[in-house]
Amino acid sequence: MAAGIGLLTTGILAQTAPAAEPYKILSVTQTMGNGGIDYVYADNDGGRIYVPRGSQILAFDLGTGALVGSNTIPNGGRAGQGVAVDPKTHHGFSSSGPIRMFDTKTMELIKDIQVEGRPDGILFEPMTERVYVLSHSAPNVTVIDAKDGSIVTTIDLGGAPEQGASDGEGHVYIDVESGNNIAVVDAKTLKVTAHYPLGDKGGGPGGLGLDAKNQILFAMCHQPQNCVVLSAKDGTIITNLPLAGGSDGGGFNPNTMEAFSSHGNGTLTIIKENSPTSFEVEQNVTTKPGAKCCTLDTKNNHIILTALERAPAPAGEATTPATPPPGGDQAGDRRGGRGGRGGRGGGGPGLLDIIIVGR
Repeated sequence: MAAGIGLLTTGILAQTAPAAEPYKILSVTQTMGNGGIDYVYADNDGGRIYVPRGSQILAFDLGTGALVGSNTIPNGGRAGQGVAVDPKTHHGFSSSGPIRMFDTKTMELIKDIQVEGRPDGILFEPMTERVYVLSHSAPNVTVIDAKDGSIVTTIDLGGAPEQGASDGEGHVYIDVESGNNIAVVDAKTLKVTAHYPLGDKGGGPGGLGLDAKNQILFAMCHQPQNCVVLSAKDGTIITNLPLAGGSDGGGFNPNTMEAFSSHGNGTLTIIKENSPTSFEVEQNVTTKPGAKCCTLDTKNNHIILTALERAPAPAGEATTPATPPPGGDQAGDRRGGRGGRGGRGGGGPGLLDIIIVGR
């Protein structure tokens, strides 16, 4: 009888257990400055968030979002679009022309690396300790040795790339926006081994998530606004799910088994991976207009986004709220000038918002 009561009680508890807390904005920190923004990057080993803005590479505390350091590019040079960090050497790289190589401990510039093309996205590949600089024009990828900043080679993807992800086991996946596919690069040979077409399920992939353990890719698209879920093994499309906006950034959190996509219209879509064959939209979070790019704090399971707001008007002076262009993108020219020409606030004086989203 006692055993029966115990089983009954357990069943009742299982049925009434509360669902997981929804995602929400936990904090927003604001820093006045000048210039546009594009990517945001979380250095989880170093405990920092990096945002290139105007002529500065800004560093923020990963836990609080507070500004902790900066590097000003001499002679008014541009800080670039995004940052990647090698946690072993503490070398940081900012994707600009030229590439800015800096010391993440001191924030001092180490050297400039001259590259061709139009640097935009950037990622660090841990197995080979190399940095991949993605360009909207040829060469599509420039590979740099993170230890000394030397150029290893360039790679032709056959189209303009946006975001990439490494599985740490020798495979690099890069969404080719103009080709509507995912390119697969062998990190050892530095050759393209496959292209996974998205077909009519999603177009213009701007964000990318990777479940390395189960070899699942999440291609976050701009038009149509879908997340295409496909096998990283052979490119087989598993399903596609609606997004709350056109994606400009995405990722995957292996701790929570959730993919996420950020949109310039002020939304963030969370997708739950129930199993390698079962996926669902878990939540659409309201963030801030212009918060189109994101990164992941793996220690606290926080998603970090950035946005710009116009500088407050002087006392007594009326101001018109900034509104993102149709489609939710910060920059008027969505690609090829993705964030460098201003974002919200037009690139002039304005507030940079570090938005931390979590449960």
